[in-house]
Amino acid sequence: MGWTLTTDLDAFLAAAGPFLHARPVENSVPLTILDTLRRRGPDAYGPQPPLFGHWQGLGAVGGAGAAGGAGFGEGMPAAGAAASAPGEDVAAAVLQTPPFPPLLTAAPRAAAVALADVWGEAVEAGRAPVPGGVRGEAAAARAFAAGWQRRTGAGLVPRRDTRVHRLAALTPREPAPPGAARVAGPADRTLLLRWQAAFAADVGADVPGGDRAVDDAVAHGLRTLWELPDGRPVAMAGVTLPAAGAVRVVAVYTPPEHRGRGYAGAAVAAVSRAALDAGAREVLLVTDLADPVSNGLYRALGYVPVADTVELDFTPAP
Repeated sequence: MGWTLTTDLDAFLAAAGPFLHARPVENSVPLTILDTLRRRGPDAYGPQPPLFGHWQGLGAVGGAGAAGGAGFGEGMPAAGAAASAPGEDVAAAVLQTPPFPPLLTAAPRAAAVALADVWGEAVEAGRAPVPGGVRGEAAAARAFAAGWQRRTGAGLVPRRDTRVHRLAALTPREPAPPGAARVAGPADRTLLLRWQAAFAADVGADVPGGDRAVDDAVAHGLRTLWELPDGRPVAMAGVTLPAAGAVRVVAVYTPPEHRGRGYAGAAVAAVSRAALDAGAREVLLVTDLADPVSNGLYRALGYVPVADTVELDFTPAP
């Protein structure tokens, strides 16, 4: 019983894949990241290798009362772990694609707190980067943060409270604003890069994968523009590739001069409908709870909340 850390993607997927796929809505973000790493290689998000971990407990959630043992290797069991088969009783998972902070799934509190010590030992051994923060399911991320603060004396700064939503029943605005949706192509690359940078500045976060992420999205037809009748693009919305039957709406952006006219909502409705028509079982999106405008927009379109997530930053110990 305990945590196993590894740099081996295949070993991690063999152990934690069933756990992640069992809840594709809540685990949409890690599933998308893992799919990207499989398709584009370990440097998809940066030059440092990713790090993965899974927690095995007695009877999965039933083992939440204790979380000991730490291991680091090519998917090898944690030291002192019970003799479980790979993937048996997995009840939590974590992954990091530097320079981004660790991303933690829902986890028993004891497991999330114990991960701070496991990660700290890996840092001291030179096998893991010092985490600049943590993100993921709200309760688990906060428990990890508490463990990290206890271990290191680091400070904690909340970056963002977020919420995962799923599409219950699509209800586009009627009448729709003037214009129509168009899937972006290679000729739109310069515009997409500019809007992606503006979007990142608006939300105060780096774009995972940078320019390569935009090129990958264009290659797979994953960015849509809302165009006015005269052909001017006025809004953008994207989706991820399907992962365990779920797609996630991403990169919703309208330039300031075009806001407040329904263009973003129309773009989101268009990509949501296209995802459903393509066979997606779930269509998801993540909102910043500090933005009442976008939260209201998505509720009106038929999205309902399913899970809370957070992004937390660590500051150096005094």
